[in-house]
Amino acid sequence: MPHFPIVDTHVHLWDPTYLDYPWLRGHATLHRKFLLEDFNTACDTVIVDTIVFVQCDALASQGLEEARWVTSLAKTDPRIRGTVAFAPLDQGESVRDYLEELSQIPLVKGVRRLIQSEDVGFCVQPKFIQGVQALEAFGLSFDICIRHPQMANTIQMVRQCPGISFILDHIGKPDIRNRTLEPWKREIEELARFPNVYCKVSGLVTETDMEHWTKEELRPYIDHVIECFGFDRVAYGGDWPVATLAADYPEWINALDWAVSGCSEDEKRKLFRENALRFYRL
Repeated sequence: MPHFPIVDTHVHLWDPTYLDYPWLRGHATLHRKFLLEDFNTACDTVIVDTIVFVQCDALASQGLEEARWVTSLAKTDPRIRGTVAFAPLDQGESVRDYLEELSQIPLVKGVRRLIQSEDVGFCVQPKFIQGVQALEAFGLSFDICIRHPQMANTIQMVRQCPGISFILDHIGKPDIRNRTLEPWKREIEELARFPNVYCKVSGLVTETDMEHWTKEELRPYIDHVIECFGFDRVAYGGDWPVATLAADYPEWINALDWAVSGCSEDEKRKLFRENALRFYRL
């Protein structure tokens, strides 16, 4: 376990009595409040001194309210130093009014519009590309959340948006359960060639057999993204509480720490702390 305070780039908080999250209705374990006090308990002995909240796919009409709610939480817990908010980027150029309003909310650093639940061609539709390109004028980054079959088109999206800072959530959700590496491995190499793309080392445990995963089966995937992106463009993410479906908080961080045990102290600090501060401008 890292012996220095870490930055968690991927924390979810939700209250289904306040906002509506339709996807939670199919997940009995997750369909309850997950708030800061729960996160504190989950961390156990792990010292997290900086949190980046990532939108939780509430109703689209509640995206701005979710960002405001999290900003209000930060008034009582200054560890929340950044928010990745929802924005309807598929509206194309007309999303600029929404982004203008979003940019007025303190702590908003970036945007995520989930791609993973859409068809493989969604992220290369002209209006979606226009929406992503619009982020540049507001100084906002984009969190890419996809499943591995969507990687090829994601590369095409990134190619058309050179002025946007991207970070790939959950290393692109490869098929770890079946220990499949290709074409994910080759496509990660291609994506990493874009200097404006970072990779979030998060969410791996829920892409496995969640009841029987081992740190050894995660290792080839961790090694590959670090080899491709280098220690200057990778960042740790806990994906709490979604990751609790497969592991408690210390289990995941210990697995990652084990995978990079042969690395230098400077490289570990980049992975678990420094790169996140730089990417999200914290």
